[in-house]
Amino acid sequence: MHELHPDCQSMLLSEERIRERVTEVARRVNADLAGKRPIAVGILKGSIIFYADFIRCLDMPLELDFMAVSSYGSGSTSSGKLRIKKDLDSNISGRDVIVIEDIIDSGFTLACLKKLLLERGASSVTIVTLLDKHERRTEDIAPDYNCFEIPDEFVVGYGLDYDEKYRSLPYIGILKRSVYEK
Repeated sequence: MHELHPDCQSMLLSEERIRERVTEVARRVNADLAGKRPIAVGILKGSIIFYADFIRCLDMPLELDFMAVSSYGSGSTSSGKLRIKKDLDSNISGRDVIVIEDIIDSGFTLACLKKLLLERGASSVTIVTLLDKHERRTEDIAPDYNCFEIPDEFVVGYGLDYDEKYRSLPYIGILKRSVYEK
């Protein structure tokens, strides 16, 4: 058990619970996508730890690729504009794509990204998220697979950050308001 970071008010999900649930969801994806050879697209930077743990649980041939997209600056709410900071290296035309993302809240980023990948010719786009803040949803999109539904709190750890801090925490914690409401 890891000690709670002083900037976190509480631990939302332990390292052990995350590991169990990531394995469970990966088993479902293995069964549902059996016989396919998808491209696993990790959304940088927040999904990197989830992405690594998740793909190690998949038992299928995979190609790996990454995108860096954002609708956030250094703030805690969406700017409403999608920015592509790093694009795919792979041609996805005619391919099944698994988008692996850390969190979905408004759904803006993933809705735009799914539309873009389909416009580029992907045969299918499967969205896998670690966290879902469903009550913040403004777009008509839901992940195909989700590990945890969480309350509307600002969370960090296991790859998620606030202003590039806290990504290496092995658990997911709720950040104290005083840290991001300066």
